[in-house]
Amino acid sequence: MSKKGYKVRVGVIGAGVWASTSHLPTLMTRKDEIEMVGVCRKGIGELKKVAQDFGFQVASEDYRDVLNQGIDLCVVSSPVGFHFEHAKAALESGAHVLIEKPVTIDPDEAWALVSLAEKLDRHVVVAFGWNYLPTFRTALDLWKEQGVGTIEHVMVHMSSGIRELLLGTSTSSTGDPKDKADTSTWTDPKISGGGYAQAQLSHALGWVMGLTGLKAESVFALAGGPPESTVELHDTMSIRFVGGATGSISGASAHGVQGIRHQKEYRVFGSEGQLHADLERDRLMFWRFDGPKCEPKLPPNAGSYHCEGPPLALLDLIQGKETSNLSPMELGARTVEVLAAAYRSIASGSVEKVGV
Repeated sequence: MSKKGYKVRVGVIGAGVWASTSHLPTLMTRKDEIEMVGVCRKGIGELKKVAQDFGFQVASEDYRDVLNQGIDLCVVSSPVGFHFEHAKAALESGAHVLIEKPVTIDPDEAWALVSLAEKLDRHVVVAFGWNYLPTFRTALDLWKEQGVGTIEHVMVHMSSGIRELLLGTSTSSTGDPKDKADTSTWTDPKISGGGYAQAQLSHALGWVMGLTGLKAESVFALAGGPPESTVELHDTMSIRFVGGATGSISGASAHGVQGIRHQKEYRVFGSEGQLHADLERDRLMFWRFDGPKCEPKLPPNAGSYHCEGPPLALLDLIQGKETSNLSPMELGARTVEVLAAAYRSIASGSVEKVGV
């Protein structure tokens, strides 16, 4: 627990568009509790701007200069191909970590971060923003109260208006055309690890696996998109989960005219009931075979995405406040296992075991 009057020392590795438009403004809503210590990103001009905008004391293109300042909270928002190196170094420096999704490309590296955080007694929160919004929280309460019995099947559909971003013809990753992202972060598979599955289905998996606790056993996947695309724009996965449940996961890159509101729908079928969540239409329904349908009232825009929950949860955890980590590193590792097996399946045309 932090000492009275002590400010949590914040550092950022990878202060690109999303960190600058989401994570940092969110932390600044509690500016009296934090001290902006160090920031790292590529590009001297952009680095100077983010340092000035948020009042960082140290600005460097070398992340080690940030960690050497002695920080308590490290935001790792660099491209996914660098997450392991950056998060590992941050944990070893003594910092607690907010890490963007997907947490790594390699599942072994994800599980190594789980073990390291446990060994060092550090908190790691994954930036699964949907897991902190009303639909998930309400579904989680219902799940704990009633459940659906033994899970037998899961259906997930997701679509996002990021077709142009993944094709490299748009530089906006937030829906605001003024925000200019480095397109290689999304379109170079050596940096991104892939396309839509990495960028968006990581969120979908984090939601359903975070709610149900499911762990995948095997995956068969297909991918699609136009021939000029360097990464896949559409994905479909058939999953066998540990314990025997099956799953169908579908994701599609829509044109940007769809807007920032995502299509996102979940159905979980069990031996004793069913859960249905439609985040596009702000609906949540829960049935049990031995009772009436439950449809709790959700606030307007309950499923509209923002990522304020994860950084604030980490800040609370560091300060010793009573809060829940709804997106722990262990959940991030379980989702990476699915993604890695899916990409192996796309390449091989065969069912691939998870964790191999």
